[in-house]
Amino acid sequence: MVKVKAYELRSKNKEDLVRQLDELKTELQQLRVAKVTGGAASKLSKIKVVRKSIARVLTVFNQNKKNAVREAYKDKTHVPLDIRSKKTRALRRKLTFKQSEKLTTKAKKKAAHFPARKYAVKA
Repeated sequence: MVKVKAYELRSKNKEDLVRQLDELKTELQQLRVAKVTGGAASKLSKIKVVRKSIARVLTVFNQNKKNAVREAYKDKTHVPLDIRSKKTRALRRKLTFKQSEKLTTKAKKKAAHFPARKYAVKA
């Protein structure tokens, strides 16, 4: 089998990807048997190509699955952890703009009763 391309796999649906994955796995099985029985060198070098192809198929499959979950949770308030944006720990814990703009009752009273002074500046 020829090395599979990721952009070709993205156009395929789930059933095609699963079918191709099964084909690649059976081919890998046959190549491993050939390796044990002392097969040709061309077959031995093909093992790496087939393994990488399996990885590509699984990667595209998982990306499609994750995109489907993202679409499902698009407008929801609570989102699974693996779908949320990673950022850094500090940024995730940082106060939102709305939270940081809030004032305590004491600060509100102070702002109301003692407004900032305005000075006339000589030019």
